[in-house]
Amino acid sequence: MTQEELIDLPKTGFVRERQLLRIVPFSHSTLWAKVKKGDFPAPIKLSARITAWDAESVRAWLDEFKGKRQ
Repeated sequence: MTQEELIDLPKTGFVRERQLLRIVPFSHSTLWAKVKKGDFPAPIKLSARITAWDAESVRAWLDEFKGKRQ
């Protein structure tokens, strides 16, 4: 993951799936499989048609993921 990709991730707030998929190292299908297994933070329903991830939870997951890879 490049520094530029992390810049796309806000420090706080929410991230929609399209933006998230540019940051995490996996596809749409894998994202939802990981959410279902509990291996990735679950999204939050902001409204009937809007689902997003808490940016702080995603940053924490990315930090943990980077730690495991090193």
